[in-house]
Amino acid sequence: MAITVGSTTPTTGLLTSMGVGSGLDVATLVDKLVAAKKAPQQNQITNQAALANTQLSSLGQIGAALSALQSAMASITDGSAFNARTVTSADTDVLGATASGSPVSGSYKIDVTQLATALKASSGAFADSSAKVGTGTLTLAVDGQSMSLDLTDSNNSLAQVRDAINKASDNPGISATIVTGTDGAHLVLSGTRTGAANGFVVSSSGGDGGLAALDYDAAAGSGNALTVITAAQDAQYSIDGVAGHGAGNSVSGAIDGLTLNLVASGQTTLTVANDPSKGSSALSNLVNTYNSFVGIYQNLTKYDATSGTAGAMIGDATINGINSTLSRLVGGVANGTSLAVLGISLQVDGTLKLDNGKLTQAMSDGGKLASQLFGGDTGLAAQLNGQLDQWVGPNGTLAGRTSSISQQLSALKDQQATLDSRMADLTARYQAQFTALDTLMSKLNSTSSYLQQQFDALNNINKK
Repeated sequence: MAITVGSTTPTTGLLTSMGVGSGLDVATLVDKLVAAKKAPQQNQITNQAALANTQLSSLGQIGAALSALQSAMASITDGSAFNARTVTSADTDVLGATASGSPVSGSYKIDVTQLATALKASSGAFADSSAKVGTGTLTLAVDGQSMSLDLTDSNNSLAQVRDAINKASDNPGISATIVTGTDGAHLVLSGTRTGAANGFVVSSSGGDGGLAALDYDAAAGSGNALTVITAAQDAQYSIDGVAGHGAGNSVSGAIDGLTLNLVASGQTTLTVANDPSKGSSALSNLVNTYNSFVGIYQNLTKYDATSGTAGAMIGDATINGINSTLSRLVGGVANGTSLAVLGISLQVDGTLKLDNGKLTQAMSDGGKLASQLFGGDTGLAAQLNGQLDQWVGPNGTLAGRTSSISQQLSALKDQQATLDSRMADLTARYQAQFTALDTLMSKLNSTSSYLQQQFDALNNINKK
């Protein structure tokens, strides 16, 4: 009886290492077995990480929207948005002015009779900047402060005196320069501050007496060697007939909430009026910023029945709570009034609607209605800011949620590393097992080949 054995010719396309004996694609088989083993836990990790990252991104969007709302509240909270004033000078060549507080609306007649100036004086002519001035001690004083220079033949040229004055650490407020004309070089001293009290005094002592060429004291009847170019004097002005003066040409405190900038002698009228535009702009920005938050919230919590898809934060208690609280505050009453008096109303869809006409009318009172609504410890600004502070910031609710999710992602990363390590070990184990099987199959194939040869020989003998 003849026994037929199948061909043992190796199958082409197999790996040159594993599988040569068995004819199996061992590498693919191991990969599929490991993938099947890994899939359930891998899918769990992947899905949890995707959800956590989505929530993290969503919380970032909510946090950014709330931070923007905080910023929009800044000028409303400190009241600057409602206390804005326009300040207009009829002749800016005479006077300029800016609001530095909350000036009362009205007009003022300003008469500038004299500008404040700093003392400027020049020495007599020297041959040139290298000429020696003299030896001894030169003292320069301004309003009770002074400095002294000890000058010798090694450091007493006109240029060296100039440099010593300018570089002195205890300089009381004097600058020096050299002006050279047809008659020679002059040391010119200038006070760095305007006003009669800031005029300087220069005196000399000891040495060869040459430093007396720089002596100057406005109070002295004689002995002044310097020639005055510009005298030190105060600014002089009157406001509605009330006289005033000051050491500088920028005058604060003469009119409550205003800083006057004197430019030249002359008369002008200064007008202060309410500026509702800043308050209106701040409230419009608040409405837009609030509506931006609402849009983000609705997008993150919506459900599309047609597609069956839900927002990343649908049903999230924290986010729903934030939205509900904000809605309650902006739609409620504070200090006996509400946003409605300013033309701002809460809509059915949760957004705010601004009536610009009504807002303009409300702001025509100089911001009083708005200040009443937002101001004080029980005002809308305090209520909103109190909640916003609890939600955003390094210790806020959203920071706590973000930290928790970040820890979850870190744990998932560790789980992924552990899973990868286990699967690597499993791969190595499967490879070892199939390699052993492959070796066994190779031996069996060799035995089968030998037996085939024996049977073929036996068949040939039987045919004879």
